[in-house]
Amino acid sequence: MSFPQHLPAWFKQPIPRVGETAGVEKLLRDLGLNTVCDGARCPNRGYCYSHNTATFMILGDTCTRNCTFCNVTKGKPRPVEADEPMRIASAVGQLGLRYVVVTSVTRDDLDDGGAAQFARTIQSIHSSLSEVKVEVLVPDFKGSMESLNTVVRAGPDVFAHNIETVPRLYNRVRPLADYKRSLWLLKTAEELNAPVIKSALMLGLGETHAEVLESLQDLLDAGCSLLTLGQYLGTRQCHPVVRFLTPDEFDQYGQIALQMGFKAVASAPLVRSSFKAAELYQKLAPQD
Repeated sequence: MSFPQHLPAWFKQPIPRVGETAGVEKLLRDLGLNTVCDGARCPNRGYCYSHNTATFMILGDTCTRNCTFCNVTKGKPRPVEADEPMRIASAVGQLGLRYVVVTSVTRDDLDDGGAAQFARTIQSIHSSLSEVKVEVLVPDFKGSMESLNTVVRAGPDVFAHNIETVPRLYNRVRPLADYKRSLWLLKTAEELNAPVIKSALMLGLGETHAEVLESLQDLLDAGCSLLTLGQYLGTRQCHPVVRFLTPDEFDQYGQIALQMGFKAVASAPLVRSSFKAAELYQKLAPQD
């Protein structure tokens, strides 16, 4: 993995020992499943795989959007695989997970944006593993109320959608997305009685302190109770990293967010929206 700048010392992580990630890698390969860990080149991949977990990415590995922060392959996706939800439920069972995060590429080519596949995946996991909590991290579905309804009715335990950055940077970072549409999606999911609403911001893209605080307030107003803040890391093909925030700065943002009213916050350079998601959820609603 190559980044456009030399990484500060606080990004240093232990390298998993030989074989520690092999079990998860083989299971994913055998079941033909995609993960955001691989697709987005997540820096926490080794940690998660060595701890027998992964964030599943449904609807293929090719995205129809052109966001400049993201490493996921862009282009024309393959057809939706009808048995994918069952294969994910099988993987969840074999890994022994009690909390699972399911996300997807954005599929603007589909009439429902992939909402039905999210619903089938939630239902497939819950029907065979009723004790497992399911967090879904969804695209914006182009603002479709019907698609949003489809996902919420399926009963996710956490409904997540990431605004990713402040509104001023959308044209450069998320040119096919819309900040207000993302806030609408979160607020409407809350109004449809999704039990927990979650979102995330990447920092280091060129945002100002005041803009971050404004976006945090927007998320609170949209009903978010869970929040993650992490350092943006881009490859050479992506939007450049403007600044690396220090761990102390992330701590300060985390404290500010809690004081503003978020129920649980994860804020650190290597935090990603699905990284240690179960631990963040447990701060809100401890499990047996």
